[in-house]
Amino acid sequence: MAAPCYLGWDFSTQQLKVIAIDEHLRVIYEDNVHFDEDLPEFKLVDMTVSFWDTEVSTAFVSGWDAYDSKTQGGVYIHSDRLTVTSPVLMWVKALDMILEKMKSSGFNFSQVRALSGAGQQHGSVYWKKGSIQILKNASSELPLHQSLKACFSVSNSPIWMDSSTASQCSALEKAVGGAQHLASVTGSRAYERFTGNQIAKIYSQNPEVYMQTERISLVSSFAASLFLGAYAPIDYSDGSGMNLLQIWEKVWSVSCLDACAPGLEEKLGCPVPSHSVLGPISPYYSQRYGFSPDCKIVAFTGDNPASLAGMSLQEGDIAISLGTSDTLFLWIQEPTPALEGHILCNPVDSQTYMALLCFKNGSLMRERIRDDCASGSWDEFSKALSSTVAGNNGNLGFYFDVMEITPEAVGIHRFNRDNQKVSDFPKEVEIRALIEGQFMAKRIHAEKLGYKVMPGTRILATGGASHNKKILQVLSDVFNTPVYTIDTANSACLGSAYRAIHGLVAETNVSLADVVKLAPEPRLAVTPTAGAEELYRPLLKRYAELEQKVIYNPTSSCLVK
Repeated sequence: MAAPCYLGWDFSTQQLKVIAIDEHLRVIYEDNVHFDEDLPEFKLVDMTVSFWDTEVSTAFVSGWDAYDSKTQGGVYIHSDRLTVTSPVLMWVKALDMILEKMKSSGFNFSQVRALSGAGQQHGSVYWKKGSIQILKNASSELPLHQSLKACFSVSNSPIWMDSSTASQCSALEKAVGGAQHLASVTGSRAYERFTGNQIAKIYSQNPEVYMQTERISLVSSFAASLFLGAYAPIDYSDGSGMNLLQIWEKVWSVSCLDACAPGLEEKLGCPVPSHSVLGPISPYYSQRYGFSPDCKIVAFTGDNPASLAGMSLQEGDIAISLGTSDTLFLWIQEPTPALEGHILCNPVDSQTYMALLCFKNGSLMRERIRDDCASGSWDEFSKALSSTVAGNNGNLGFYFDVMEITPEAVGIHRFNRDNQKVSDFPKEVEIRALIEGQFMAKRIHAEKLGYKVMPGTRILATGGASHNKKILQVLSDVFNTPVYTIDTANSACLGSAYRAIHGLVAETNVSLADVVKLAPEPRLAVTPTAGAEELYRPLLKRYAELEQKVIYNPTSSCLVK
């Protein structure tokens, strides 16, 4: 008998990925379908989405749009430059294609004991009335996309890149008593990409299409539905990114639902714990590909929560992705939701929470200062960083080439040790002010969300800048915590495979940490310098006070990722 294995899927923005791992957590198979390259038929299509284009009269329920549209990076950017969607059938066809590739390679589907997956967060899929029967009874003689081609009342799904719902965000915050109250209930203030506001837009622009819809899925629960042959419930963790779920009670907020659209609770179904086993795989997959009928489907979740699982985060840990934008993942016991950042239910421990903070001015900002102050050389940049003292003699800086999210501010702002604004710094001071400022902002905003550095806390660093030890040393000193590096090329996919194993044993109180004991350990990179906490504590207080001086006064209360 073949050794058991587990599948992890990632329905991301630009591609569909799959990983198979064995019981020792070794990757035994991986593959992907790149939407633009492998599904060129979606690169140039007429779109039946006139009701979804803000420039077209909402009197048109459907019909061919007036322009051709191409997917670029797996998405359609509409003519208003705010509306961003992806074709639902592209995702279904990608699944057909990757399963056929696996079959052709000789992959033994009968050895798969369980599977789980991740979807890009916030995106939504709208199932037309009657679709449940088509999904349930799909013929194994046909690829799935052929059976499901008439199942979606909205053929192009709004996704996380969309920023067209400013008015819906304002209305939702107003309906529930303000931005902070909404954050306190749902974990986040109103964001334009969040699903509740997208649903409200569809209902207000085209109530007929909304009424034709019997189920609204997130991308994650939609993907799980394809495997289940039935509508899969939304899990607590991905459900926390909708502005609709009460994160404490883990039920839908009636006031938020009512503010978005009528009859919404019935269309969403009941949310479930992220480790839930939803049921056995649909007979379609047993008949077409040879999956065992006993293969279990574990609830799918969002890509960020799945990455938390893939990086094997534990209580008190911080993961920092130092990429184009910098992202913080935090495991939090007692969060305090704020106007910045997001609190989500923890995907691997439903009694705790995770926090997400996104900083737009990440590597591009570091690269610009490297070019301006270190002749474009990372070696020169690192030498300059080492030539200056920790704390930078009290010089602090804020560096935002583009409008920042956390905090909402833009421009370059420099302050000397006496808190006086200055026009420039010497080059080596500029470099340290940039790096210290970026990491102090991360600690300040993490602590605002209720995070506390604990004994045993680890920072897991990933992304381009995590290869630079001088930068990591500043990170370690600012947080007074050791920094480890970790390979996370496929963290959402890997996390989904780990969660598939965990789902089978979660009800017996086995933790994910127990399940992933055999996973590769992160590598210790740097430890904090003696006296770092005493040095940075007063600087952190100063930095937080100065940040208030540079915050931009927005005309809109809605923020965009």
